[in-house]
Amino acid sequence: MKTVHAVETFLAAEAGDHTARNLTITLFLVFVAVTLAITIWASRQTKTATDFYAGGRSFSGFQNGMAIGGDYMSAASFLGIAGIIALYGYDGFLYSIGFLVAWLVALLLVAELLRNSGRYTMADVLAFRMRQRPVRTAAAVSTITVSIFYLLAQMVGAGALVALLLGIRPGTTFLGMDASTAKVATIIMVGALMIIYVTVGGMKGTTYVQIVKAFLLMGGALLMTILVLAKFNFNLSALLGQAAEASGKGSAFLEPGLRYGVEVAGNSTQTFYNKVDLLSLGIALVLGTAGLPHILIRFYTVPTAKAARKSVLWAIGIIGTFYLLTLALGFGAAALVGSQAITAQDKAGNTAAPQLAEALGIDFFGGDLGGAALLAIIAAVAFATILAVVAGLTLASSSSLAHDFYANVLKRGDTSERQEVRVARISALVIGAVSIALSIYAQNLNVAFLVALAFAVAASGNLPAILYSLFWRRFNTSGAVWAIYGGLLSAVLLVFFSPVVSGAATSMFPDHDWQWFPLSNPGILSIPFGFLCGWIGTVISKEHDEDKYAELEVRALTGAGAH
Repeated sequence: MKTVHAVETFLAAEAGDHTARNLTITLFLVFVAVTLAITIWASRQTKTATDFYAGGRSFSGFQNGMAIGGDYMSAASFLGIAGIIALYGYDGFLYSIGFLVAWLVALLLVAELLRNSGRYTMADVLAFRMRQRPVRTAAAVSTITVSIFYLLAQMVGAGALVALLLGIRPGTTFLGMDASTAKVATIIMVGALMIIYVTVGGMKGTTYVQIVKAFLLMGGALLMTILVLAKFNFNLSALLGQAAEASGKGSAFLEPGLRYGVEVAGNSTQTFYNKVDLLSLGIALVLGTAGLPHILIRFYTVPTAKAARKSVLWAIGIIGTFYLLTLALGFGAAALVGSQAITAQDKAGNTAAPQLAEALGIDFFGGDLGGAALLAIIAAVAFATILAVVAGLTLASSSSLAHDFYANVLKRGDTSERQEVRVARISALVIGAVSIALSIYAQNLNVAFLVALAFAVAASGNLPAILYSLFWRRFNTSGAVWAIYGGLLSAVLLVFFSPVVSGAATSMFPDHDWQWFPLSNPGILSIPFGFLCGWIGTVISKEHDEDKYAELEVRALTGAGAH
C-alpha cells in the first residue's frame, strides 16, 4: 500500500509540474506574440533612416523616460541584482546605488549637449570637429565592443530564466536535451528574436517594446515587493532577520564585506586587492552610464533638448523606485527561497527573483498552480526585460556599424538612406550571431557582474572622448582616437587577464589559468588611462580647429542647426 501511495503522490506531483509548465509556456508565448505584433506595426511606420535610427524624433519626454528605464532596467537589474542581494546581502545593493547615481553624471554632463550636437550615433558628436574616418572607425569599434559585453549579460540571463521556466535543472532533460544544451538553445532563440525586433521594427519598434516592458517590470516588482512585505506583516526588521538567518551567514549578511572588500586573515595583499576591486567597481558603475552607446542614442529620439532633460528626470524617478524594490526582492528571496535552492538552480543566483515569485504564488494564490502562474507572469516580465534591452543594444551597435563605418568611412558619405538602413539590418544579424556564440561561454557569471564590466569598458573608452570633445577646446582627432582605443584596449586586456576569464571556479574558462591581473573590475586603471591617452594624443598633434569648436559649442548649448 505504501508503494502504491508513493507512486500516486509522484504521479500527482508530476501532473502538477506538467500543468504548471504548460501554463508558463503559454503565457511566455503570448508575450512574445504581443511584442512581435508591436514590432510589425512599428515597421510600417519606419520609412526613413531617421525613423530607423531615432524613431522619427517623435517621442515625448515621458515616453523616452519610460523607454530609457526599460533600456536600463535590464536583466542585470531584475535578475542579477536580486540574485547578488539574495546570496551576499548588503554588498549586492552596491550595484543598485552605483547604477542610480550614474544617472546624475548622464543628466549633468551629456544628455542635453549630446542631443543637441549629434544626429544618430555617439560618433556624430565625436567626429564633428575631427577628421571623420579615423574617429568614426574608432567609435564604431568601441560601440560594438561595449554592446557585446552588455549583450552577454542579457543572453546569460535569458538562458537561466528559461531553464527555470521549463524546469530544466542539472541532470534533467527537456525535449531530449540535457540542461546545458537546453540553455544553449534558449540563448540562440533569444538572439534570433532580438535580431527580428531590430531588423523589422528599428528604433520605433524597440522603443515601444521598451515602454511596455517598463510598465510590466515596475508592476511585477511592485506586486512582489508588497507580497514579500505582507508575508512579514510589513516589518522590515523581521524580513532582514529571516534573510540573515536563512543565508547561513548570520549578521555578516547584513554588513559590508561578504563579497566585496573581503578581509583575508593573514593575507594583507589579497585584502588590499579586494578593497581596491570594490573601489574600481564603484567608479565604473558611476561613470559607465554616460558612455553606454545604447543609452546615448536614446537622447536623439526626442524633438527638443528640454524633452531630453525631462526624459532623464523621468528615467531617474522610475529607475530609483525600481532599485529600492530590488531590496525587497533580494532579501525576500534570501528569506523565502534560501541560498541553497537558488544556487541549485543557477550558481550565479540569476534566478532568485523568479524563484521568489514562485514561492509567493504558492503562499498567496493557492498552492502549486498559483506559484506556477506568478512564476510565469514574472518570468514573462523578465523575458520582456531581456528582449527590450538586447534589441536596444543591437540597434546601437548595428546603427554605428552602418552609419559610422559603412556610410561615412567606406562610402565617404556617398550612399543612400535605403542602403544605409539595409546595412544596419545585416549588421544586426552579424552582431547577434557573435553575441550568441560568446554568451554560451559566459553562463557561469552573474549578469549584474557582466554589466559592470560593460560599464567599465564604456567609461574607459567612450566617456573620455565624449567629455574632451564637448568641453576641451584643444581636443583633436589624434586625441579622440587615442582616448577611445587606449581606454578600450586597456579595459578589455585587463579583463582578459583577470579572474573573470580564467583562473577561478567561476571564470568563463575555469579549467584554464592565464590570469595575472588581480582585480575583477578594471575601471580604476583603465578609466584614468583612457583620459591620459586622450590628453597625450591631443598634445602630440598640432591639429586644432578653433572655429569648429565654437560651432560645436553653440550647437551643444542651443541646438541650433543640430538636425
